[in-house]
Amino acid sequence: MNDLKIRCTPEPTLRRLPLYLGFLKGISDRGRNISCTQIANEFGFDPTQVRKDIAQTGIVGTARIGYDTKDLILQIETFLGWNKKHEAFLAGAGNLGTALLKYNLFKDEYGLDIVAVFENDKAKQGTHIAGRKVLPVDKITDLARRMHVPIGVIAIPPEAAQSVADRMIEGGIIGIWNFCPVALKVPEGIIVENARLSTSLAVLTGKLHNLLNA
Repeated sequence: MNDLKIRCTPEPTLRRLPLYLGFLKGISDRGRNISCTQIANEFGFDPTQVRKDIAQTGIVGTARIGYDTKDLILQIETFLGWNKKHEAFLAGAGNLGTALLKYNLFKDEYGLDIVAVFENDKAKQGTHIAGRKVLPVDKITDLARRMHVPIGVIAIPPEAAQSVADRMIEGGIIGIWNFCPVALKVPEGIIVENARLSTSLAVLTGKLHNLLNA
């Protein structure tokens, strides 16, 4: 049921809920209740939009009181699936892949457990990063099929991204977090979320340029 609700939830809402969650965790020890207006004021959002976003999680607030902060935190985490483990394969043991492997909050806060890492570079195969042995890329399909891993993370050179995605999908992976600046071609029913670091940087530097040249 929760998976169906997630699929029907507008993407902008899914992008805002983690913002609310981070804010709520930061103030959870300051008071028992929180209102949509308080959350909206923190981010400069419309309180009506915040209310609609939170309603997607299924929690019901109390008029003139709002939500119990800890209950709301739990409800958002449950809705996003962050309080249960999601195993993932990582393709890429370079600088970015290594940083992703060593970022403990993925597992501790968001439930993303990178259980295996794969690499084309033979010099890196057989080494260990953050306690995980680096395996050849050609093992992805068989291991994903045997372990029923649902998520694949791609952090390799762009020219190899599509072939790695194909291997992941062949092994039964249905969700891909793509850090490569390429548009992956995937069958219907496969979820791809592109982590566009360059796009985020462009927004930052573009705003900075406009500010400094105003």
